[in-house]
Amino acid sequence: MRRRPTATILPEQMDKGVSKNQQNRLCFLASLSAFFWILLLYFHFVVLGSSKVNESSQLSTIPIATESSYSTQVFTSPPKVIDLPKSRYPVSIKETSHDNSSKEKGTAQWTTFKKESPDLEKKKESRDQELENFPFMRALRTVENKSDPCGGRYIYVHDLPPRFNEDMLKECKSLSLWTNMCKFTSNAGCGPPLENVEGVFSNTGWYATNQFAVDVIFSNRMKQYECLTNDSSIAAAIFVPFYAGFDIARYLWGYNTSMRDAASLDLVDWLMKRPEWKIMGGKDHFLVAGRITWDFRRLTDLESDWGNKLLFLPAAKNMSMLVVESSPWNANDFGIPYPTYFHPAKDADVIIWQDRMRKLERKWLFSFAGAPRPGNTKSIRGQLIDQCRTSKVGKLLECDFGESKCHSPSSIMQMFQSSLFCLQPQGDSYTRRSAFDSMLAGCIPVFFHPGSAYTQYTWHLPKNFSSYSVFIPEDDIRKRNVSIEERLSQIPPEQVKAMREEVISLIPSLIYADPRSKLETLKDAFDVAVQAVIGKVTKLRKDIIEGLTDENFVEENSWKYDLLEEGQREVGPHEWDPFFSKPKDQNGDSGGSSSSEAAKNSWKNEQREQ
Repeated sequence: MRRRPTATILPEQMDKGVSKNQQNRLCFLASLSAFFWILLLYFHFVVLGSSKVNESSQLSTIPIATESSYSTQVFTSPPKVIDLPKSRYPVSIKETSHDNSSKEKGTAQWTTFKKESPDLEKKKESRDQELENFPFMRALRTVENKSDPCGGRYIYVHDLPPRFNEDMLKECKSLSLWTNMCKFTSNAGCGPPLENVEGVFSNTGWYATNQFAVDVIFSNRMKQYECLTNDSSIAAAIFVPFYAGFDIARYLWGYNTSMRDAASLDLVDWLMKRPEWKIMGGKDHFLVAGRITWDFRRLTDLESDWGNKLLFLPAAKNMSMLVVESSPWNANDFGIPYPTYFHPAKDADVIIWQDRMRKLERKWLFSFAGAPRPGNTKSIRGQLIDQCRTSKVGKLLECDFGESKCHSPSSIMQMFQSSLFCLQPQGDSYTRRSAFDSMLAGCIPVFFHPGSAYTQYTWHLPKNFSSYSVFIPEDDIRKRNVSIEERLSQIPPEQVKAMREEVISLIPSLIYADPRSKLETLKDAFDVAVQAVIGKVTKLRKDIIEGLTDENFVEENSWKYDLLEEGQREVGPHEWDPFFSKPKDQNGDSGGSSSSEAAKNSWKNEQREQ
């Protein structure tokens, strides 16, 4: 700035220049003030700020998790609080509480965050790498895509060679020793349509379905599943469309063990060579067999021993097998309902049927459809039949060889529709199809062994068994000769009504919809089973990620684990222990011979039902 020389100013000169001098002074003062503030700001931001920048240089990156991947966002100032989508999987960034009640506290938190961020970033990178090492992570992450209705629900179906399924249907005459199964494999496994001459059924959706036809029904129903995928890497579970029940049915009588095991060994060999198998060693695979589990649990290679050894093969132990009756002592099979005669094509068919069952007048207090088991000293069927015969409020439909109304679907359903309670003792094994036929008719089932339903169909029936059924222990009938009529008459009418309503509400989840279509909103037995398998596989995958193991798992107590509530892992003594104490044969093997005999007797009695 140019400086003005000092000089003496005369009074008259001051008067002349007073106006001009005032303007110059104001400009000078304004310039000086601006220069002062520029120097002050320069000193604050450049000189002092350089050290701050150096100290906080480690804050260059803050990792942010997204739904589909992990990215990095750069902040040059304290970050705002961002609401991130909550992942169902472990995230390396720890949540930091933010309290804006004081500037000092906020500053302290930001300083702490700055110091921890390098460690957090390293932990995140390490955790990301760990997660990527799990080959099923892509499948797990599909559930986070909220715009995808199939997220977490995809099913991949193996394209098996036809010898494992379709070729069996071409040779349907050989699927049963006594029955031509060709008519029962028609209509996608539903069998021939039933005529509604007596008005017992509704007009559509009723078929003469064979009780062991679930193999083909389930596989055809899978073709209608809305979340099928050709990309196994996003699959929540993998379905194996092997007709295991039809396979063993061909060779149960008159064939050696090599023939009975051939297809099972062939299947396992084929699966283990597939890349999909290597992801989890088959633990994400499942298949269906429309027979009782004992047909697949041969303990020895003796020709006289029953069935094949599919469920004892090491590879098969990793898979989940859905059967109409499972073993209480093994962990790789799960009970699903027997097929009934009703296969609706749309929701309205089910709703109309339910309303009709609510309005029926039921003149019989209880009923029983079945035959005695004179060769089985432990059976209570004979006593139940006697009580039905002598009671004025009991109805009996006797089943035996030859012509019988017990073999008529119309006669069976008509009796069930006229009864408040339907007696469901053990058959040759724990379970029987009749339980599902009776519930379809809105009849409250009466069970005498927990293995007939409560420990079997835990996916499809409520754990609170008293809400839909009556339990009378077998010993009450066998040893104490308890009156069925008296026991059932003691139940208050209001409770009977509530129980019947619960049974009727369960109907959709106990039937298999027409495999050529699918229900709009209702979930049938297929939907319930598939969702349960997906839940089982998903839980296993998360446990693997978190390093959780069931070190205390005792397979012989499998039936107890199925009864645990959500989050529970440990089992202990149970009131039903006496029902599941495994009988010992002469060689000390538990459950072997008795199970084989039950399966053999069950197969023999199929002839009785044809």
